[in-house]
Amino acid sequence: MSGPLKGIRIIEFAGIGPGPFCAMMLADHGADVIRIDRPGGFLDPRDPLSRNRTSIALDMKAPGAVDVARDLCKSADGIIEGYRPGVMERLGLGPDVLIGDNPRLVYGRMTGWGQFGPYAQAAGHDINYIALSGVLHGIGRAGERPVPPVNYVGDFGGGGMMLAFGMTSALLHAARTGEGQVIDCAMTDGSALLAGMTWGFKAMGRLKDEAGVNMLDGGAHFYDTYACADGKFISIGSIEPQFYALLRQKTGLDADPAFDAQLDPSQWGPLKDKLTALFATKSRDAWCAIMEMTDICFAPVLSLDEAPKHPHNVARETFVEVGGAVQPAPAPRYSVTMNDEPRAAPLVGADAEAILADLGYDNSRIAALQEGGAVR
Repeated sequence: MSGPLKGIRIIEFAGIGPGPFCAMMLADHGADVIRIDRPGGFLDPRDPLSRNRTSIALDMKAPGAVDVARDLCKSADGIIEGYRPGVMERLGLGPDVLIGDNPRLVYGRMTGWGQFGPYAQAAGHDINYIALSGVLHGIGRAGERPVPPVNYVGDFGGGGMMLAFGMTSALLHAARTGEGQVIDCAMTDGSALLAGMTWGFKAMGRLKDEAGVNMLDGGAHFYDTYACADGKFISIGSIEPQFYALLRQKTGLDADPAFDAQLDPSQWGPLKDKLTALFATKSRDAWCAIMEMTDICFAPVLSLDEAPKHPHNVARETFVEVGGAVQPAPAPRYSVTMNDEPRAAPLVGADAEAILADLGYDNSRIAALQEGGAVR
């Protein structure tokens, strides 16, 4: 792979969600990511989270498999694992062992609750992690129950992306000093950090600790989504005075003095009712013709089927086809170190012989590991 991380080798212990997302980010940007899969597993070529890898399948219960994993980690700059605390230690692949073998190793650990704390050994999912961090409380309509934002905030923003940042930071440190380290990446911690601006607003008295009543959570009439006559939706984000003035002008509301009270929360409800009625009079395309690509801060709300076809996304090649399916393209972009086109996920274990040969294993040793069931 080409990209700014070319020459970096990462060993990924197979998992789901945020761990593979982190590995995808590193692989998209040039890292050589070798995935240690379980025998009998399956990687779907349409899955973006599994792209740009090579795969070896190891049965960790078979003799010699743990030794292969250790040898792989000796050859690597970093590893990613997403098991409950203690699992890697019980396999004989904990940080003390692997960093002992390879002092420069960056050991990335991805969990929901973290490596320590009262919840550390409990099962959980994105919804639970962002509930405990305080994030979920603020997502939803006023007076209604919190709404889970799919699993974007915990798994991918507070988890996988945070670990990718931590891995890259620790890899830079290791390159300068020769010193590896463990990264304890918890989705509770990461999702809390994503809400940093919210905590700042709360401290400054600019935010109520309630959902759906604040400027950026759907409480304000000038920052929300609206239904159109055809049942489709548009988004409005006219916060700044000049953008709000343009919104009023384009919608014909500049003569209505009620809209002068932009920043008066007591008026947001009635003003939202007026905008709701207005936007319901035209189709989404009609509103696009009036407001798209202006300084109103406007965009149509596109479905997953629609987004890849929008002219802006087409022009930027925001989406690509991989393995017969549409996927988001690698991001961000660089002016010098260009990323390769993504490769579809491999077959589980398909690269075992090449990976082992690269470690210096000869044909007889590879054959013995395969016959003994360590390598499938």
